[in-house]
Amino acid sequence: MFSVTKNQKQAHVIVCGNEKGGSGKTTTIMHLTVALLNAGYKVATLDLDTRQQSFSRYINNREIFSKRSNVNLSLPDHHTVKRDYSDYVSDRENNELLELLQVITDVQSKNDFILIDTPGHDGYLMRMAHSMADTLVTPMNDSYVDFDVLGQIDPDTGNVDTLSHYARTVREARRQRRIADGGLMDWIVVRNRLTQINSRNKEAMYKSLNNLSMQLGCRLAEGISERVVFRELFPKGLTALDDLENILSTPRTNASHLSARQEVRSLIASLKLPIDELAKKRQEARDAYLEKQTKPVDTIGM
Repeated sequence: MFSVTKNQKQAHVIVCGNEKGGSGKTTTIMHLTVALLNAGYKVATLDLDTRQQSFSRYINNREIFSKRSNVNLSLPDHHTVKRDYSDYVSDRENNELLELLQVITDVQSKNDFILIDTPGHDGYLMRMAHSMADTLVTPMNDSYVDFDVLGQIDPDTGNVDTLSHYARTVREARRQRRIADGGLMDWIVVRNRLTQINSRNKEAMYKSLNNLSMQLGCRLAEGISERVVFRELFPKGLTALDDLENILSTPRTNASHLSARQEVRSLIASLKLPIDELAKKRQEARDAYLEKQTKPVDTIGM
């Protein structure tokens, strides 16, 4: 959890992970990032997908659009772990791990949150990031094809018979976290691309996920639907949470955009991040700063 001592602050780590590609990880983590930035928190982001780097491109698109359009968009303190090309696997893993740990060390005392995007496949960095998570967000499409990365079901009952590789990976990461520092990981499985109408498949998926959550101790949340607006905003680095009416030359405020914004806000609320505690600490810091305003400016400690 987020905690502060006199000499050290430990950021709350949010990891977005799923071994299945196309689950909406990049869209989800980018909207979480912007939501926290817009709320006034200091946010560091880390892209561990050394090959695809979709999260890094999203943030880079945002920075470029901000400069070209002369629009002040909130940006995180972003980092990537460079892909290592050593001859031996052990050397590659060791070098990339050292870089990951160095980044975490550099940013954890300067930020309230660290958001980490992981690659859509198993790997050493992916597993290490999961073991660091205070909050793990696992987006998945609402289909049994995507569900298979978590567990295999009985086709007659819909109950989970066998845990799949990724679910076992998360369970092991939780165990390692408890051993390392006694920390607890809050795991939320987010159902993306939900249909707007009830269907037999939608109800069956909910039943299977509920059965899985009882076995693994994860929580369920509804994420983002399949909306064109999310794909349209990526090239500019924008999100549904941005003030598109004033940012874009052609206003995009419509029913789809407003629904997308509400979906993201509902998702953030369901994650139950420690933002109330952080808000209190920010208020205390502001009060302390205002008290110093009675002193000459050059004596104010910033």
